[in-house]
Formats: sequence, structure tokens, C-alpha cells
Amino acid sequence: MPPPPQKTKSFFATGSGSDDSSDEEEVYDRSSEEEDSDAESDSDDSGSESGSDSGESAGGDGFDFLKSDDESEASEDDEKVTIVKSAKDKRLEGLENSMRLIENAQKINDWAVISTEFDSLNRQIVKVNQSGPTPRLYVKFVADLEDFVNEAVAQQKSSNKKMNASNQKGFNAVKQRIKKNNKEYTAQIEKYRADKDAYMLADEEEKEKPAPAPTPKPSKAEKIEKFIPQAKADDDGFATVGRGGKTLQYTAESILKHLRTIVESRGKKNTDRTEQIRTMEKLLEVATTPYQRIRIYLTLISTRFDLSTTSSATYMSAEQWKSADQEFAALLSVLEEHRNFIVSDNADEWEDDEKQPQVAEGETFYIPGSIVSYIERLDDELTRSLQQIDPHTAEYIERLSDEQQLYTNIVRTQMYAESLHAVEKNEVRQDGVNRVVIRRLEHVYFKPSQVVSILEDGSWKALPENLDSAITPRAQAGDVSVLIQTVCNYLFQNSDGIIRARSMLCQIYFLALHDHYYRSRDLMLMSHLTENIANFDVSTQILFNRTLVQIGLCAFRAGLIYEAQNTLGDICGSGRQKELLAQGIILQRYSTVTPEQERLERQRQLPFHMHINLELLECIYLTSSMFLEVPLMAQTSSAPEIRRRMISKTFRRMLDYNERQVFTGPPENTRDGVIMSAKFLAAGEWKKAASMLSSIKIWDLMPQPEKIKEMLSQQTQEEGLRTYLFTYAPFYDSLSISSLVDMFELSTKKITAIISRMISHEELGAALDQVNDVIVFRKGVELSRLQSQIVTLADKSMGLLESNEKTLEQRTQGMANAFQRESGPGARGRGPRGPNQARGGPRLPNNQQGRRPGGQQFGGGALGGAIKA
Repeated sequence: MPPPPQKTKSFFATGSGSDDSSDEEEVYDRSSEEEDSDAESDSDDSGSESGSDSGESAGGDGFDFLKSDDESEASEDDEKVTIVKSAKDKRLEGLENSMRLIENAQKINDWAVISTEFDSLNRQIVKVNQSGPTPRLYVKFVADLEDFVNEAVAQQKSSNKKMNASNQKGFNAVKQRIKKNNKEYTAQIEKYRADKDAYMLADEEEKEKPAPAPTPKPSKAEKIEKFIPQAKADDDGFATVGRGGKTLQYTAESILKHLRTIVESRGKKNTDRTEQIRTMEKLLEVATTPYQRIRIYLTLISTRFDLSTTSSATYMSAEQWKSADQEFAALLSVLEEHRNFIVSDNADEWEDDEKQPQVAEGETFYIPGSIVSYIERLDDELTRSLQQIDPHTAEYIERLSDEQQLYTNIVRTQMYAESLHAVEKNEVRQDGVNRVVIRRLEHVYFKPSQVVSILEDGSWKALPENLDSAITPRAQAGDVSVLIQTVCNYLFQNSDGIIRARSMLCQIYFLALHDHYYRSRDLMLMSHLTENIANFDVSTQILFNRTLVQIGLCAFRAGLIYEAQNTLGDICGSGRQKELLAQGIILQRYSTVTPEQERLERQRQLPFHMHINLELLECIYLTSSMFLEVPLMAQTSSAPEIRRRMISKTFRRMLDYNERQVFTGPPENTRDGVIMSAKFLAAGEWKKAASMLSSIKIWDLMPQPEKIKEMLSQQTQEEGLRTYLFTYAPFYDSLSISSLVDMFELSTKKITAIISRMISHEELGAALDQVNDVIVFRKGVELSRLQSQIVTLADKSMGLLESNEKTLEQRTQGMANAFQRESGPGARGRGPRGPNQARGGPRLPNNQQGRRPGGQQFGGGALGGAIKA
């Protein structure tokens, strides 16, 4: 018979049990353990003492030597107690640290440290006051500090001892700030000084009050019963489910928690912003306080803006934009109604989601955010959508109609920014007002007065009657010119840099658009923007180009042909009108433009309703060039000794191309019409030239087209007369003025004035015989063909010589100092050069080189040349 199995005790079974072991095994194990302990007790005393000591030191289980160092350190960390402090306790601790540093500095009279820490203390007390009443410890401290400052002032007067510079500066700062700071706590300081002990004892009693008993948590069954009715009421039996499958309930108490969750998920992947927007719309329905509505509106508008950055579209959808615009208007109405809540960039975030801030009457609570940034983003999103939509569709017109609501919100934001600036007059508030005002100006500067009047009337009707602006009062809403002048003057006085430059350009553009040529020209010259425009950003340079073009168009409408051609020459002569006016992108075949640069270029493009008609612009430039070039060509062809010049290379190139054509048909476009008119004018057929110009249909796009056509006909008559005199002067000895009257259908007075101006400018060698009413031509020495060619060769040689000298001066510019040392008083074998001993032989005086007869110069910049006429 085999022996019964013996149950042995596992070596590592101490301190742990198996769930599968039976009661019999547990009893057997305990009996065996007792026998082992009895055996150990029967051993000698010294062994038992040493064994017991070793067991106690190891922790009592006999196997602690198997524990690693990491486990022992972890057990020590578990024994440490982690103290969690609330935000309020942290702020109070920061206050006490600053007070301790100031007290230490008082002992050694270190006023520099006192000044620095006093500023830090006041910054901390603002956050503390937002979450509760002012601590009595702070009131006691500032009262004692004021007494200390008064003692220091009296001691300084009596001893006449001077402090060092840093100490004196800190002392003066504290002396000024302590009085201003303590005015807010006058009542509490008086209570403290009346009975200091009782005042501080009351503070200790408040601290020792027992905390209210915690509200018992409801059971799961109660929670389910509470949520079931709400879940059934929402969405026909469907309820919103959050994390862990729990049903969400939106109440006024949980609004801040939900907003905190939405803000923390901003920027994370796989975030459903559409669902967040629906959540905030539900929170808006249960919001009860102004603070809750303001916080919801700020987060909701920001989330709508985030939709355009994540979606495939490059601009915000019209539906989301309109919703954001309406919510922004609602936000402004809440802020206007509750002036004790102010949205500010520098405000601190409210950290306690369990309760809302309690704002007493007369106090101001700051909420983090930026109203100006929101209206700027709304404006940018509308502009971006207008850039992408096809302008020849009804969608563009419908989208453009949203500008009225946007402009209304801009005016309303301006009023809100003005009210904040009236309370807090600092640079931040002033900058906010400037940013809103320039946005308003950029919506009206390029529009006719009639359109601006409609926009202004619609805005003031939509705004509440109790709102008014200090910069642009409601009473001045009818006069558009006064509005533009007022807004621009305000920005001139209160802004600088880009905003000031843009306001100047907007005012100049508006004046030129409304036919105030001389005022716009003088403002442009006095602003000196022509010299500094290269230092500004690209958008401001585009605005400068647009303003320059508008001045040229204004000069043409006023009949100032020479000024119009000079002003438009820089833009139209380059052949890059689209690019310079941001009305299109010129993509060349072998261009080195990167995709990023092309994307930025497309973002700078102006919406279609802000464009200047490029075909009309080209027509005006070519017409102005024709009136100047055709008489000049006749003058130089009949007088070879006059140096050949070119006013418009673009016009000359088109004319040469047309003359090289074997067969020339009737004009098919605007450019062909102007070139054909120029050929008629050069041939002396001014009536055909005037008829051809008047037949161009693009003049109907200008205001008062009949007046423009009449001006063109008059200019054609005058330039036709000048061309005729230049062409046939060598063939006449005298010419009757009456015959010119019949030929060009001009009055005798007008013809006499034109001929007198030509004679005084030395353009025509003739004299007026007023007795016989004729023109007597003076015959000069007629040059032979060889002499004419010699004169031409001399002109070309002088041009080559000047270009070679310019090139040599550029290459030897770095050696100018060496040349000066060699030609100085100590140089050997060389004497100083005379003023007229320039390299390359003698030169003519400056006033005789390339001068046009009559003193008319076609150089010197666009407006500079126009002002010399």
C-alpha cells in the first residue's frame, strides 16, 4: 500500500494565498507554521534573540531581502503626502511672498526692490479681487507701507541726506503709487487704523468658520431618473451622449465646464467642430447670466472661424459667415448693455469652472478676447470669398450684399472701442480704435458718394438710437465728404506707420475719384510717399499704385493731357498694369515663381468690384500720348537740328507696328481706334481723328461721357493746329489767321493764344502781325541732307558718351577716395581739375543739355513732371 501523499508548504507562499486552495490545505499550512514557530522557540536564547531582531529589522515577513531598491523607493514615495493647493491659496501665497520681500527691503531701505515688488503685488491683487473680496492682510500691509513712506519723507526732509540714483528713483515711484493705490481702499484702511486688532481678529474668525457640510452625492438611480426626462425631451427621444456612454445634460451650472472641454480640444485631430457648434448653440439657450453669454459667443465665433481652416474650401461658407456675423452683433449688444464686463486682450482666464465670477456694482470684470480681431477676421473672410467667386455670376452679387451688415458691425465696433478708450486712455485702446477706423475707411474710399450715402444710411438705421460716435457723429452721416475728411484727420493725429500712410492714400484716392485734381495732387506731393513707398508692405504699395492711377484719370477728365500722361506713364508704360494694381497675375512660361509666392500673390488680389477698368486706363494713356507725340513727331521731322525725343515708347511701338502692316482694316478694338486717330491727326485730318475718337465705346463707362467727348474734340482741334504749323512752317513765308480759323473751326482768340504760346516756348520760329492778322515765319539756315545726318550722328555720339561715363562712374565708385588723394594738394604732377574739365572733353551747361524748346521737360517722375507744366 503506497504511503499517503504528504502536503508540503510552498517556500514563497508566505503572505499570499491561492484562490483554488481548500480549507483543509489552509488549516494544514497554519498547523505547520505553528510547529515551526514552536521549534524556533525551543532553541537557545541568543539564537532566538538574534533571529527575532533580524526578523523585525527585515519587516517581519522573512523575505524582504528579495525586494529591489526601486520597490523600496516606491514605497517611500507612497508614504509621502502630496498637498494640493487651490488657485486662491496659490495667489494668497504669492501675495505673502511679495510682502515678505518688501518687509526685508524696508529693513535696509532698498527702495528699488520695494518699487519692483510693490508693482508685482498690485498685479497679483487684481487676480485675487476677481475671485473674491480684498484680503484684510493686503489692506493692513498697504496701510503700514503708506505710514513707512510718510516717515521716510519726513526723515529725508529733516536730515537732508540724498539717496543714490536707483534708490531715489524707486522711492519717488513708491511715493506716487502708494497714494493712488490706497484711494481704492480708503474705507477699509480707515477701519484698520481705527482698531487694528479688531480688524485683523475679524479676519481670523472668518478663516476659523467651519466649512459647510458637503452635499451628499445622488445615487446612480437618482441620476438616471433625473436624466431620463431630459433625454426624452431632446430631439424626439434622442439624447447627446458623451464619453463613457453617459447622457449629457446642458444646464446653466455646467456651461463653463463644457466650454472648457471645447477650448481644450481646439487644434486637436479628429475634432468634430460642427458638433461643438451645435453644443454651444444649446448652451446659449440655457445661459442665464451675461458672463455666460459672452463666453459662449466668444468661443462659438472662434470655432466657426476654425471651420474654414480645416475644410477643403479656401474661404468661409456664406452660411457660417452670416451666423458668425449675427452672433458678433449679439455679442456687441450684450457688451453694450452690461458695461461692467469688458473683453480685453490682456485679461486672465477664469480658472474656476465650478462657480461664476461675482461682479459687484461699480466694479469691472475683464474677459479674455479681442473684439477688434473678430471684426477684422469677418472682413478678411468676406474679401477672401469675393476673391474666389466668379464675378460674372449672381452669386457674387448676392455675396456682395452682405457688405451692408458687415459695415454696420464695423461702425458698431468703432463705437464700442471708443467707449473703452474713453475709460482707459492707453496705447492699446487707441490702437484698437485706429484699426477699426481704417477698416471702415477702406470700405468707402473707392466708392462714389451716392453709394457711400446709401451704405451709411443703412448702417445708422440698423443701429440702436442710443448709440453714437464721438469721431463720426450721427448728425454728420449725410455728408460723405465730411465723413472722409473727419476719419482721415483723426488717423493723421492718432496713428503712425502703415495706418497713417494708408489713410492718406485713401483720402487722395477719394478726392481724385470726385474730380478734385489739384487737392489730390498737392496732398500726394506733400505726403512724400513717393520717396518712402518702397519701405512699406505690398498691400500699401498696391494702394499707392491705385491712387496714382486715379490721379491720372482725374487729370484726363479735367482736360490736363500732359499731367495725365506723365502720371500714368510709370504704370501703363511698364506693361504690368494687372500685377501692379493687383487685378490679375501675369504667369510667364519660364517664370521662377514658387507655389508659395503664387499663393501669396493670389491672396493680394482685389475683389472685382474694386477694380479699375484696365481697357479704359489703356485707352486714356494712349490718347494722352497721341496728343503729345503726334505734334512732337511733326516738329522733329521738319527741324532735323532738334534733338529727337520720345515721350511714350509704348505708343511709338504700336504706331510703328501699325505702319508696317501691308493691309490695315477698320479698327476692331480700342487700341486700334486710338492708333487710327493718331494717323488721321498726323495727316492733318483732324475731323476724322475727332470722329474716330468719339466712336470709341469705352468713353460711355466714364461719368458724363458727352463732356469727355467734347473735351477730346477740342483737344484734337488744338493739337491738329499745332501739328499743321510744325509740318508746313518750312513751306510758308506768312500765313493768314483767318484761313486757320476756317480750317480748324477755332476762334481767332484761341488760335492767337496757341500760336503765341508756341512762339514764347521757342517751338515755332515766327512772329505775329496783329495789324494784318497774319503769322510771319522766320527762315533759318536750311541744312543739307549731309548736314542733317551729321547732326543726327552728333546726337547719337553724345548719347553714347554719356552712357559710357555713367558706366565708368559706377565701376570706379569704390576708388573715389583714391582719386581724391591723387588729385589733392600733395599729389605729384597733377593739379586740381576745374569745374568744366570733366573726363571726355567739355560739356554743355546743364540747362542746355537735352532741353525741349520752351523749357518743357518730360522727365523727373510722374507728379513731379506734371507740376512743372
